[in-house]
Amino acid sequence: MIDLKTLVPYDIETIARSVNKTGRCIVAQEAPRTSGFGAELAAQIQEECFYALEAPIQRVAGWDTPYPHAHEWSYFPGPDRFINAMNTVLEA
Repeated sequence: MIDLKTLVPYDIETIARSVNKTGRCIVAQEAPRTSGFGAELAAQIQEECFYALEAPIQRVAGWDTPYPHAHEWSYFPGPDRFINAMNTVLEA
């Protein structure tokens, strides 16, 4: 697990080393799935590590809806969505 401390610049060398070693990647963020930083990060990883990937990159993110303050815990990616993503990358 790599926790990015900064988004600009981010340490693509460390990320690429990890993905090249494991052949798998899950990108997690609280923001919506579409057009977020996680999508850009997944694209960069795909470019850097294409031949090492043994499964599609999975993204676990918030829903593509306006942020629902009253139901925020349903919006955030939780354990069930992480488990589904892990199963997907491990079964490929």
